[in-house]
Amino acid sequence: MEKEKKEKIEKEKKVVKNKYLYAKGARKTSVAQVRLYRKGSGNFEVNGKKFNEYFRTENLQRIFLAALTAVNHLQDIDLTIKTQGGGITSQSQACRHGIARALVELDKELRPLLRAEGFLTRDPRVKERKKPGLKRARKAPQWSKR
Repeated sequence: MEKEKKEKIEKEKKVVKNKYLYAKGARKTSVAQVRLYRKGSGNFEVNGKKFNEYFRTENLQRIFLAALTAVNHLQDIDLTIKTQGGGITSQSQACRHGIARALVELDKELRPLLRAEGFLTRDPRVKERKKPGLKRARKAPQWSKR
């Protein structure tokens, strides 16, 4: 029974593998699930909207497209991305991370270029937890001598 399930899962993976490449990107609490379609025309969709409708400012769009611009793949692939958590800036950075990982799966020779730009490194900085007796992680209550 378990053997049949494993074979079925492997077959599904092969079908999915031929259709698109999958990668996951993250930043703070944001997660982006990226599907990269090989033969495309430069259509980028984020949460069911075009990427420039979802990321409205030019700076966020630049962050989103940074990995694609670095390797000149703006016009020959399509992307479908689901992103959630965090803020809009964090989501754009998570998308960039996921796109870079998907591009490495597409072509292993792009890895050194993307690594040099810093797109493959998951930024480990997250918000520090609140400590007992303090107002925030490090902010202490006002001290009074008397």
